[in-house]
Amino acid sequence: MALFERFWRRFAPAAPGDGESGFYALYESQRPLDPDEDAVGFRPAGSPDFATWDARLSQLDDQVVREERRRLPWWTREYWRGRRKRWWAVRIVAAMLAAFFVLFAWLAITAPLSKSLEPIAAPQVTLLASDGTPIARSGAIVDAPVEVAKLPPHVVQAFLAIEDRRFYSHWGVDPRGIARAAWTGRGGGSTITQQLAKFTFLTPEQSLSRKAREALIAFWIEGWLNKDQILERYLSNAYFGDNQYGLRAASLHYFYRQPENLLPHQAAMLAGLLQAPSRYAPTKHYDRAKARMDMVIAAMVEVGYLSQAEADALPDPRLDVRARNDLPTGTYFADWALPMARDGLETGYARQVVPTTLDSQLQALASRVTSRAALGNAQVALVAMRPTGEVVAMVGGKDYAASPFNRATQARRQPGSTFKLFVYLAALEAGWSPADTIDNTAIEAGSYRPKNARERYSDLITLEDAFATSSNVAAVRLFNEIGSERVIRTARSLGVTSPLAEGDPSLALGTSTMTLLELTAAYAGIAANQFPVRPRAFAQEEQGWWEWLTAREDSASQRNHEAIEQMLRAAINRGTGEAAELPIANFGKTGTTQNYRDALFVGYAGDLVVGVWVGNDDNSPLDRVTGGGLPARIWKDFMRSALALPAPKPSAAPDPQGPVQPLDIDIEEGEEIPLGEDGTSLRVEEDGLILSQDGVPIEIRLDESGIRVEPTEPPD
Repeated sequence: MALFERFWRRFAPAAPGDGESGFYALYESQRPLDPDEDAVGFRPAGSPDFATWDARLSQLDDQVVREERRRLPWWTREYWRGRRKRWWAVRIVAAMLAAFFVLFAWLAITAPLSKSLEPIAAPQVTLLASDGTPIARSGAIVDAPVEVAKLPPHVVQAFLAIEDRRFYSHWGVDPRGIARAAWTGRGGGSTITQQLAKFTFLTPEQSLSRKAREALIAFWIEGWLNKDQILERYLSNAYFGDNQYGLRAASLHYFYRQPENLLPHQAAMLAGLLQAPSRYAPTKHYDRAKARMDMVIAAMVEVGYLSQAEADALPDPRLDVRARNDLPTGTYFADWALPMARDGLETGYARQVVPTTLDSQLQALASRVTSRAALGNAQVALVAMRPTGEVVAMVGGKDYAASPFNRATQARRQPGSTFKLFVYLAALEAGWSPADTIDNTAIEAGSYRPKNARERYSDLITLEDAFATSSNVAAVRLFNEIGSERVIRTARSLGVTSPLAEGDPSLALGTSTMTLLELTAAYAGIAANQFPVRPRAFAQEEQGWWEWLTAREDSASQRNHEAIEQMLRAAINRGTGEAAELPIANFGKTGTTQNYRDALFVGYAGDLVVGVWVGNDDNSPLDRVTGGGLPARIWKDFMRSALALPAPKPSAAPDPQGPVQPLDIDIEEGEEIPLGEDGTSLRVEEDGLILSQDGVPIEIRLDESGIRVEPTEPPD
């Protein structure tokens, strides 16, 4: 009702003299004050509320600005300008939390804690020949991890005193320790946790970024492991020189003593090795190791682990190195087999012994045969395997010590005419036979014009004779007749994986490159008539039904297999390989590349498939050496003796794992060891051993001068 009254008053005729015009304001802000209402908050009539409208317009402007900024691309400067501190603070904290979780996820993937439980160097692996004879030993000497709770206090104290005095109080990084190391020059700037992070997860590069990652991983390790666990992993993995990794391996190596029984001066010497293991190894630099040990003992006195009197009474440690490695750390066969052996081994600290397929008799024979060959400055390679692919002998060069490069497994050379095996087998599979003829005249048309050796040609030649005499023009014509696709498919089925140029007629003459091992395995597939054959250094495990069902194996038909063997036998009996002929059934093929750069002979007899290569490492020409010359004679020399050798028999070979582990006891001088219930005891003295028995007035003494029987003094 008040509204209507207000409206009525505005439009009613004004009383004379009241000064009102009767005009009704359109804006609520200009309405007159109602005398019936409370005057608080009301303005005199006719005064606009500019402050309120300014505030509303400002809010509208702010909303327009925010909307315009929201629509701006985030990479422009205007998008970020004018933000409030609270806006920035919230987003910075959110970004830091996101980075924290991303960082922990990255560390969990790239630096799993389980990795710190693994040895930082590959454990030692001993390879055995098929008869059990050790042939090579390679890898680091590692042993079982240590447990801090079982170590004497002075062992742990020696490492803490010189490496990380505040280990049990810092959080992975120790600024005080860094400052002390920089000021005194003693002690490492890195904590034990940082060192564990460095040699477990990082590379040894020296850079600020690596140092930052080291500190970051150290914090992460401290968050997941307790101090004893960190120390155990550190002591079990650190390098102590002489190829010894971990405290247990080092303790056994230098002192022939378990770490749980280390004496203070021995522990101090081992702790001193960590700064520069190779430089301080006591077996080579005892004086340096002794000087470093004195620094460790001084640090133990400074911290309070030893009194000065105790430190002065410590003797110089006596080394007791009993383990000797008389086996080579590498051979051509071992270098090839070892990576495959490690792939099949479980990760751990234990030393591994792995039997291989190598025949020690055949390996020695291969070394003798190749060493007495008239090679001059040329190199030689020989691979011998069973038709199943088990490699029984391997020579990768004249001298492993002079050149460990394995020319049997690493060198990729042209196979020459030995590649013709694939061409002729493909022709047989296409319907040809050894008696079929092909043009053997010189090729005088086209861009590729190969020639026969000594320019010997004929109008026609049978496939068997062409293979036996290694006719180049016949092989190229046959290649063109059957097509490169068929030849390449045949080579692939026999296990050749090297690149083969499709449509290139020179492929028929072996211009592609492959290893001698790969080529010999292809010939092994022909010998077994079951291919592809995979060269193996270890006995094949028994095949399960699923592997048998899914394994892809192929074979030639009986007709084609007999035909290709007929050609291989013709090549060795009356062709280019006559120098390799044996008095038994033998099959093979010669190969000589352009300008006499490579000479090969690959063949089989009995249960051996052997490939021989002769050439120069720089691919320079030989002195007119052909595959039917020196390689064929090496092949024959090896095969003639190898087939006469008896089959290898497993022998009781010496334990290849090293010395017997010492007992976990220490016998002090003067201590008696009871040997029975009759009072017999053994007493250890400085100069020897004394055997005595209660009630018997004699003693048996054993010392450097021998065994003596002496009377004993009667008891008081």
